[in-house]
Amino acid sequence: MTLTYERLHEVLNYTPFDGLFRWKIRKQNIQIGDIAGCKKSDGYIYIGIDNVGYMAHRLAHFYVYGYWSEYVIDHRFRIRDDNRIRKLREISKNCDLRNRGILSNNTSGITGVRWVKSKNKWVVDIGLNKQIHYLGLFKDFDEAVCTRLAAEQCLDWNKCDIHSTAYQYVQGMLGLSL
Repeated sequence: MTLTYERLHEVLNYTPFDGLFRWKIRKQNIQIGDIAGCKKSDGYIYIGIDNVGYMAHRLAHFYVYGYWSEYVIDHRFRIRDDNRIRKLREISKNCDLRNRGILSNNTSGITGVRWVKSKNKWVVDIGLNKQIHYLGLFKDFDEAVCTRLAAEQCLDWNKCDIHSTAYQYVQGMLGLSL
């Protein structure tokens, strides 16, 4: 059975300003007013209601807007346990995939830009529709980063990845604040 809006409001109170849920009912070891949920190893808060586990950020969206989103509920600034409604947004699955942190094996600090020692140049690429698209080889790092940023902008990624490492780098190059 899917959790209804009425049942959610019956058992939990949500405060949009701090992003916390508090119990409105007593359960085993839980008092009225206790903070609901627990943080799991993936960094997200989960809340069990009627023997079903829910992610707190999805519950927050449902609590405030009254419907289960068919989209991903994304944490704007990648802080997985910050469930304040202003820090959450509905985005497509493709957008969510773009809004990932930098990979641990990245050496340039810019997503999609890597040094190829054998060519003594920077290689730039971008993923699209489950394929990697080659954007070129560059001697100059700044030119490589600008190429990556231009590709992101052509694909309208700025609406997805508000933390683009290429964007941040170019802003720093130009001495602009984000």
